[in-house]
Amino acid sequence: MNALVVFDSNLGNTKNIAETIAKEFGKDARAVPVADFNVKDLNGIDMIIAGSPIIAWKPTEKMNKFLSGLDKNQLKGIKAASFDTRVNLFIHGDAMKKISDKLKNAGAEIIIEPQAFIVRGKEKETVLAPGEIENASAWAKLIKSKF
Repeated sequence: MNALVVFDSNLGNTKNIAETIAKEFGKDARAVPVADFNVKDLNGIDMIIAGSPIIAWKPTEKMNKFLSGLDKNQLKGIKAASFDTRVNLFIHGDAMKKISDKLKNAGAEIIIEPQAFIVRGKEKETVLAPGEIENASAWAKLIKSKF
């Protein structure tokens, strides 16, 4: 399966999740920072997974720009999933559902509920919570099982 994991990452946590997911999909998958995305990256893919940290209650500005730039049926025939990285607070915003909605609006078929991965720490010193890399691997396996 040709999979593309498009991500934005401020402190490296979302990048680590994205790379773990791509690795689980195997040699035909790759993780691409959203800043390096080229529309040609969509050629021949079966699956797109997009992820971002939550910034000001939503995906990052770069991720929003990427998603808003997708045409209405640009992802038609492509399966999709989304995730975000967040601090586990009572109130935190939601990037993953916003990403999922925009992928769907671009014609993608959402095949699994969006997934949140937890970070701990303070602002510029966050790290993934224990077990989140393993959770990312398990989530990727679950996605593959639905394909």
